[in-house]
Amino acid sequence: MADGPAPLPPELERFLAHLEAERRASPHTLRAYRADLARFAAFLAEQGVAPAGATPAAVRGFLARAAGTAGPVSLARKLSALRALYRWLVRVGLAAANPARAVASPKQPHRLPEVLPEEEVAALVEAPGADGPLALRDRAVLELLYASGLRVAELVGLDARDLDLAQGLVRVLGKRRKERIVPVGRPAREALARYLAEARPGLAALPGARGGRGGEPLFLNHRGGRLTARSVARQVDRWVRAAGLARHVHPHVLRHCFATHLLGNGADLRGIQELLGHASLSTTQRYTRVDWKQLAAVYDEAHPRAR
Repeated sequence: MADGPAPLPPELERFLAHLEAERRASPHTLRAYRADLARFAAFLAEQGVAPAGATPAAVRGFLARAAGTAGPVSLARKLSALRALYRWLVRVGLAAANPARAVASPKQPHRLPEVLPEEEVAALVEAPGADGPLALRDRAVLELLYASGLRVAELVGLDARDLDLAQGLVRVLGKRRKERIVPVGRPAREALARYLAEARPGLAALPGARGGRGGEPLFLNHRGGRLTARSVARQVDRWVRAAGLARHVHPHVLRHCFATHLLGNGADLRGIQELLGHASLSTTQRYTRVDWKQLAAVYDEAHPRAR
């Protein structure tokens, strides 16, 4: 069995190195691009075509084959990877044209973010209580996800030095390693202070504990190592059941709740954009559609002539 992913053609490996070194792409993005480009290279090899000689028809053929097992979102990501690849190949003189530019993006479903009512969020974040160090950790994790709207990858990447409880701020390294400073609300600060005082020292003393370069992980697992995104998802599932919520809740839902509840309580959309770390306001604007959906539901329930 191979020890790692199969090597790509040299120009594709150079492109991934460019993404990592110059575009500062995240490990998740690099893995996804590598997988998509590996499949594309294999598809071209079947046709006897080198990547530099690919045509729009070859790109369409690749996407048509992938459509058998991939949905519109996945297909759009694959096309985005190919457009970025050929944009770079043209710029460095390794391809004459970008064949992916001539291929239309698949139509995307307009899905609104899932959002919990405020009382259900409260039940979820308060579910861990204070029964042991892991419960204290999970309470701090849930409070911070909701209080500051962090992505899960951002949360597990935090080092202890990134948190300033005195000022009520956390320094976050977002997508493309863009840094932002986000406020931390009082309940989250209290949960974090208790975790740091009563739980983290014991977890940090375990045999599996190890520091990261330049800092110590803020959130530790039961062996003392850095908490992972997968572990966070498992713990969220556990506390969703404990809170009696009859639904599946992905950790990212708390980020949606953060934005939607801020908007519903009068926060400015551009301010929410900054807090979330969105590069484009259009990404943040989807939360206005969620809010209008909630307003329509209120109208249908309350207005005497709504039906």
